[in-house]
Amino acid sequence: MSRPGVAAEVERIEREEGELLDALLKARHEAGLTQAELAARMGTQAPAVARLERALATGKHSPSVATLRKYVKACGKELHLQVS
Repeated sequence: MSRPGVAAEVERIEREEGELLDALLKARHEAGLTQAELAARMGTQAPAVARLERALATGKHSPSVATLRKYVKACGKELHLQVS
């Protein structure tokens, strides 16, 4: 963290992951789904959804785009990626 730019990059990544988690949780809540209901729509178990949300909250895991697409689709939304 003492190298120039490292702390700023870590903060940027944490901010982006926080924004992603906020967007996912908002989509789930707008759909009125519990973790168990979302998991059923995704074809998985509720603990998997809980782990995914917790991992994003703690920054310990970066889910695949395929997993994010399944999560968002199960909420009745679409995932749009932007590369800039």
